[in-house]
Amino acid sequence: MCSDIKGDIIQQVTNKTARYNSDNITRTKAYQNFYLKNREIRWAFLASMVSRNAGWNMTDLAISPLKTLLTDKQRGMLFSTYERANWLIFSDVYPQLLLYQLSKERKTPLFHHLDKFHVSQFMINEWIRFWETKDKSRLVKALIINEQNVIENPVIQQPWYQHKVFHQWPYMLESIFRLNVVLLPGRSGRLYGLPVYRFTHLDQRIAIGNTLTEMLFHPDYYPDFHDFALNVEPTGSRKDYEQFFYDSMASAPPLQQIYSIVQHQDNIREDWFRLRGLKQKWWQIRLPLPDDAPRRYYVKKQALMQLSKWMSSTGGRG
Repeated sequence: MCSDIKGDIIQQVTNKTARYNSDNITRTKAYQNFYLKNREIRWAFLASMVSRNAGWNMTDLAISPLKTLLTDKQRGMLFSTYERANWLIFSDVYPQLLLYQLSKERKTPLFHHLDKFHVSQFMINEWIRFWETKDKSRLVKALIINEQNVIENPVIQQPWYQHKVFHQWPYMLESIFRLNVVLLPGRSGRLYGLPVYRFTHLDQRIAIGNTLTEMLFHPDYYPDFHDFALNVEPTGSRKDYEQFFYDSMASAPPLQQIYSIVQHQDNIREDWFRLRGLKQKWWQIRLPLPDDAPRRYYVKKQALMQLSKWMSSTGGRG
């Protein structure tokens, strides 16, 4: 391939990735739009639904009960954690998705360009394998393994996040009592979800991703989730899904009304695959399907609402 065509491909992918990596809403839409054009890449739909949850968690920080229970500094650090992890994942995976789409359009694999975007050798190999085998199940697991490894050193093990977030009481309380749930809603009123705890453990995050994939693409549930995604514009507010079945206790305004665009430094990342290799168990690990996780989430949220009202009346704060 001549150098000018190669340069054009790299510039095109770079520009599109930067454009859609502005904030949580642009990422969510980019993942979903890619999936609608390339339904064989199931990870993109999973990413769009998880990204919606990240937006809901971000805007929750701006309203009760978290606005009452946490200081401005604590809420700012939690937002930074969500934002940094989601930005890093998108910056790594979206070039992969775009190069796959270009490969389809040109009917020739272009995955050798992935090294220009600091993509792990693991994923370069997996994309080549997928091009040859069309194994959708393996690819979604590979992408889950890759993206959780991508954030392991820059976010999870990064000293600032370790000290300021993961070793502080707001995070530890959320993890111990399983206050965070990835929710998969439908317009029909059905709601499914999976508690997110022990988030700092790489194996656990991969297991969560594998289990969410199983739930999302379950033949009994997928049509409802797909219908929701097609018909509900992501705003970052829990109104997105609570409007269909839940009398919201306190709904945040749209995310883009609360947060400005964050400018990130894109440091050169070491290839996690070369650093720590691959655990074969990552292909299989998963969690048991939860029993009524969304109901328990809202029970806990109601309890936190009552606590925040009490703290407001007494002048207390975290």
